[in-house]
Amino acid sequence: MKKYKKIVHLTPLDQRRFKSLYIFGLLIILCLFGRLIKLQVFNASDLQREARLLQSFKVNPLKKRRSIVDRNNRLIAYDKPLYKLWAHPKYFNFIGDSANRVRSIKEVAKKLSPILNIQDEILMKKFNNKIGGIMLLDKISEEKAEKIKNLQISGLDLFKYSQRYYPQGELYSNLVGFVNHENKGSAGLELYLENQIKVFKKSNFLKRGGDGTPLPDNSAPGDFISDYKSLGLTIDSKLQKASYSALSKQVSKWKAKKGFAIVMDVNNGQILSLVTAPTYDPNKFWQYDSELFKGWYSQDIFEPGSTFKPINLALALEEKVIQKDGLVEDNGKINVGGWTLSNWDKKGNGYIDYPKLLQVSSNVAMVKIMQNLDPAIYWDLLKNLGINKNLETDIYESTAGQLKKKDLFVNQSIEPAVASFGKGFSISPLKLVQLHAALANGGFEVTPHVTTNFKEKEYENSKKQFFSHEVSKTVLEWMESVVDKGSGSSAKIEGYRIAGKTGTSLKALNGSYTRKKVCSFVATLPVNDPKYVVLVVVDEPSEFHAYGSTVAVPVAKEIIESLIVIEKIPPNIKDHEIIVKKP
Repeated sequence: MKKYKKIVHLTPLDQRRFKSLYIFGLLIILCLFGRLIKLQVFNASDLQREARLLQSFKVNPLKKRRSIVDRNNRLIAYDKPLYKLWAHPKYFNFIGDSANRVRSIKEVAKKLSPILNIQDEILMKKFNNKIGGIMLLDKISEEKAEKIKNLQISGLDLFKYSQRYYPQGELYSNLVGFVNHENKGSAGLELYLENQIKVFKKSNFLKRGGDGTPLPDNSAPGDFISDYKSLGLTIDSKLQKASYSALSKQVSKWKAKKGFAIVMDVNNGQILSLVTAPTYDPNKFWQYDSELFKGWYSQDIFEPGSTFKPINLALALEEKVIQKDGLVEDNGKINVGGWTLSNWDKKGNGYIDYPKLLQVSSNVAMVKIMQNLDPAIYWDLLKNLGINKNLETDIYESTAGQLKKKDLFVNQSIEPAVASFGKGFSISPLKLVQLHAALANGGFEVTPHVTTNFKEKEYENSKKQFFSHEVSKTVLEWMESVVDKGSGSSAKIEGYRIAGKTGTSLKALNGSYTRKKVCSFVATLPVNDPKYVVLVVVDEPSEFHAYGSTVAVPVAKEIIESLIVIEKIPPNIKDHEIIVKKP
């Protein structure tokens, strides 16, 4: 069948309709042109500002402080990422809901409660019938925050922040300290080394492309690199734990006010462990008395008592007022300037050599020895040891020791007499450690420190030398006899040569001595190759029979046993011979 094409007849356009369309189109063009002029000319600056806000965003550094780690890189303190959960009830909407649907608080609480481990009713009470922004909870872990994100509930916002955390709790508190609620160092290393721990990182502005990709602009190299540095300590956590365990048990047993124990490398001043008891949990510092925050081992001073006798003997040897194989008569009492001085047990020991002097801890023998030394020279020697100076260290700002004025020391014969057995002047426990380290390492001054990047003071020629190598070796061997057969005998360990000296001093108050004691013990090992010094100080043990030998020595022995294992210190071959039978 043949198909025919349909013919359409065109009619001319109505002139009035054409004019109307023309005028309408012209008006639209004029309006658009006017709008363009308004945007480009009159609103240009406002639009540029809004564009910048949309195209750029500010990045603040989350990590505020560097981590603190021990010598084996175990964490001691770090910034822990946490979250705050904010809720906006008027925007509550679940995934798949229509845009205008608003979910109830009850529905949202039902989904949140299993994640937050909070009952629905308790969670709902936090809203208090508010529909504005509400801070529901803080200190939310990353794991829980991720679960909340996965709910994809509109109206819930998570704000990320960091909080200082101390995973080892009380073990390091008296050394490391803590930060306050404003993330500022408030005690210990956190305060004293604030500038080394705090991350000084500026905020950065990023530009975004159309797909949201950050586009760095005018940024210096490293601006967007995270700070992964940490503050490294010389402390060994295993030894720290063993030291704290030994010390805290003894402080508790003797109902003492406080105790201190330290292990230090005598050759470089590196501290391997430093503990005090009682202590506190830095994660909950607000629950404790602020007196516990003090680093008293460098800020408090005490009369060292008999633990200073080896130092005085070294000074006497250096000045040649005694000979290595000499003897001294101990009558049990001696009168000096109208004062009667006696031994701790009121008994005499007859003629004794210097190892025996240390074994029985004779005060009278020490007075007689130091009377051979000119008081002015004696005072100068004590000053040269830095008795009355601040100890330069990275731990705390130390308190300078107290030494009587020179004219009083020279003109009052009782002053050098009592100084001979560690009385009449005061030093910090940390200073006593430094002096015994010098006795052990050949006479050289080292600075006690806990950070791995600590630089010892450089002297013009060499490190300051307090004693000659020969004198140090001699006195150390005399101290060894104290552990072998003297007041420190309970610290003896088979196969190891250990030198030591006990000390028991009465505390002074308002110019007179009280019945309160400070019991101490200092040990150096191994004598054949000195490497470590251990000092234990227990303040105000309550029992009457408290002495350095009964209170401090047992703590030191436990610490030394742990030190031997951790540092793999071999026994002395001569004292620990291995017999091999021939086949």
